[in-house]
Amino acid sequence: MERTIVQPRFKDAPHFKDFWTKGNGKKLIEFSGAEVSFKNFDKFSPYFYHVDELGDMVVKDIYLTKNFREASREIEEYIRNGIPDNEKNPESIKQMFSQTETIPEWLNNDLLKSGAELCMRANLDSLISLRDYCLIGGYDFAYLNKPLIVTEALKKGAVKRLSETLDFWVNVTRYNALEIHHKGYEFAIKTRIIHSYARLSIRKHYKDWDTENWGEPINSWDMMATYIGFSLVFLHSLHKLGNTFSVQEEQGLFHLWKYIGYLLGIPENLLPENKKQATEFFYLWTSVQPPADKDSVLLAHSLLNESLENPILKYKFQRRNLRYLHICCTWFLLDEDVCKRLQIPEVSNKKVFPVSKRIINKIYDKMVSRNQRIRKGNKDQMKVLTDYLSITKNSNFH
Repeated sequence: MERTIVQPRFKDAPHFKDFWTKGNGKKLIEFSGAEVSFKNFDKFSPYFYHVDELGDMVVKDIYLTKNFREASREIEEYIRNGIPDNEKNPESIKQMFSQTETIPEWLNNDLLKSGAELCMRANLDSLISLRDYCLIGGYDFAYLNKPLIVTEALKKGAVKRLSETLDFWVNVTRYNALEIHHKGYEFAIKTRIIHSYARLSIRKHYKDWDTENWGEPINSWDMMATYIGFSLVFLHSLHKLGNTFSVQEEQGLFHLWKYIGYLLGIPENLLPENKKQATEFFYLWTSVQPPADKDSVLLAHSLLNESLENPILKYKFQRRNLRYLHICCTWFLLDEDVCKRLQIPEVSNKKVFPVSKRIINKIYDKMVSRNQRIRKGNKDQMKVLTDYLSITKNSNFH
């Protein structure tokens, strides 16, 4: 069956126009110096129906021919030690590990280091940005959420989902994490396989998947947008919270996520080099995404209520206060229209905490050395991750 050619179908819709003329989209253009237009739309739109076929073949050849534990042990052995020359492995395994073990010519280790240092140096602001801007803001794009809904992510619960996201993010953003056979490299390969496994499951079990409108499950264009969330949107959030960063750190952040995307099997021409390019790429993708629907609201409220369900804090008043602070940050970081669509609760004095944080960050940046901030940020982020893993009994990655 011949597939319909994708059009920028929401380019005249109020949610798209308002985002890019009055909301965070306008701020991203100002922040990045982007020149947005639809002239390159046809170069990107085919990726709405493009997926990581190599990852899918690995899942078919390994996971669908053996029991799950045996398959997982085999993949872990390859990730940590490479593929033995004398073993008769499926061609898909040879091809995937040949790709991930080939260091691209463009890779710059100094930039990877700078990107990792920015992620650590921003300390808990990094985690606030990921949660209250990148993650919850992504729920406003209704089609992007469909794989989460059909794989019943809501039933798994926000605590578990947040723990897994944090586990991935922390482990790919440490020093030397992405070297072949190191821990960040392992997380990238496992994430790639999880995506393929989920995609094949959706294709097999969810007969109502609307490919024409939603694209292929976990398609390459949606993957591009997700990783722009980890780079461009993350950087913009740090900026909003009063963090400063050097040109080297900014370039490093995009370089870091470009390489992670490469390991995940995202086509290289979808991985932006800088904030200008990322904003221009993001503009095109948002034109095929409708605004938040009822599923988006459920996901957003599940994330907001995670603070109430999470037993890391002992007392109820502490959990309620943490939820309040996250709501304040969400209103501060996201557009008002987006918050209303996601039905983020109205709270009193919602600007006090994020504005105070912004002021404190500007002072802290001047008073404490960069190296001290990196060390403290790494320590504090690892503490949060350890707390989450202790209550979720580890994550799917292990």
